[in-house]
Amino acid sequence: MSERRTARRYDLALPVIIRVPVDKEVTARNGKTRDISTRGLYFTIDQDLGAGAELDITLTLPSEVTRGTEVFIRAMGKVVRVDRSPESDSSRVGVAAVIERYEIIRSDPAAS
Repeated sequence: MSERRTARRYDLALPVIIRVPVDKEVTARNGKTRDISTRGLYFTIDQDLGAGAELDITLTLPSEVTRGTEVFIRAMGKVVRVDRSPESDSSRVGVAAVIERYEIIRSDPAAS
């Protein structure tokens, strides 16, 4: 199988908030990224999601990663794959998602 990724992936374990619209209500769950790129991410979460589910993703890149101020990322995407038992913790699922659009919000260093 050939590599289909066009954007470089970074191995980053960061907290992520995933909001999934279900029947006109939005449920928020906390997860953790395993890797991330400008086009997608892989994360683990304790909620079973289906391929094609729309996601509202919020994460923070800490200053250690950005080498500056914290950067907040708000993204919209879709689930492309779900791994039912990603590692040894069977209560969590692994989710690969494509990012369709995102917004980068830099924190104001003067406000810190």
